[in-house]
This record gives sequence, C-alpha cells and structure tokens, in this order.
Amino acid sequence: MKRLLALAAMILSATPAFAAPDEPVRAIMDLATQLWSDKPPEGKDYFDKDHIVLFSKDFIAAYREAEKYPIYDEGGGPFGYDVITNSQDGCPLKDLAITSAPEASGVSDVKVTFKLMSCYTDDPGKDTVSEVHFDVVTEDGKSVISDIHRMIDGKPDSLVKEMKELAKTGAETPAEPPAADDPNNSGQQQESQPQ
Repeated sequence: MKRLLALAAMILSATPAFAAPDEPVRAIMDLATQLWSDKPPEGKDYFDKDHIVLFSKDFIAAYREAEKYPIYDEGGGPFGYDVITNSQDGCPLKDLAITSAPEASGVSDVKVTFKLMSCYTDDPGKDTVSEVHFDVVTEDGKSVISDIHRMIDGKPDSLVKEMKELAKTGAETPAEPPAADDPNNSGQQQESQPQ
C-alpha cells in the first residue's frame, strides 16, 4: 500500500501544473501597481528578466525585434509610454479588478480594469476606468500572455502588432550619419579636411 501511495505521489508530482489563466496577468498587474506607486521599484520593467517569462514565445520574439530600435538614443525599450496603462502620466492604480472569461479556441481573455487618474482631483477624467485585455494561452504547460489589448475609443488594439510595426519601421529607417560635431566622428572629420 505504501508503494502504491508513493507511486501515485510521484506521478502527480511529475504532471505539469497548469496555472490559472489570470496568474501571469496578476503578476504583471502587481508590477504595474508597484510602478505607478509613490515609490516605484528601480530597475523593474514588464520585460525584465523576471517578467519576460510571463509572455509567450511569439510575444517575446516580437518584443526582441522591436527592442532593437529603442525610442531614445540613450537606449531603453521601444516604447515611450507604459504599455499596460497606455499612458505616460498617471496616479497610483485604484479599483483594480481582474476577471477571466472562459477559454475559447485555446485563448483565455483576462480583462483588467483600473482607475489611473484618480489623484488629479480637478481633472474631469479622474474617475475614468481604463480597460486592458490580455490574451492568455498555455505554452509548455504554463499560462503565458500572448498579446495585450488596450481599449482605445472602445476598440482593442494589439501590442504584438505594434511591436511588429516598430521593428518593421526601425529596419526600414536608415541610420542617421553622425553629426559633424560628434566627438565619435573626429576621424571622419579629419579625413575630409583639406591638407
């Protein structure tokens, strides 16, 4: 009997655990809540090494391609805004709610709502509820985010589509030549001077 119980325990422990579809979304929204707090953590990002694992392989591939074309010359990511809240400005997140719809065609829709502007007491939009949808799929036995859709004028957009467009535009845009006063361009500048 003990052998049978031990065997059953081994089989159960070897079976991959299927995380609930909202688990990766909750992890991302926990980070979003921290990032929009009065004391955001330093060095944290939705796509850092601790959080990139919450996304599907296709999502990560699209991000890696877009990442080759940072928005700022100093580096950083390809976005000039927070991709979850779809904003550059805001307040600590309020009234955060996460709900999962039943899976359909292998994709679970996890809806997130929150208030982002509640600290702007004179702003007529302070009570506006933002809505974001996460597509969650099962990949290698775990739930991962395959796309993020921010609702814009009542219509969902696609972060994956945006990343692919950023990568395409970045690849098609020729690099600008260094400025004449760029200290890294001194060799070329000297070569062009008459002797």
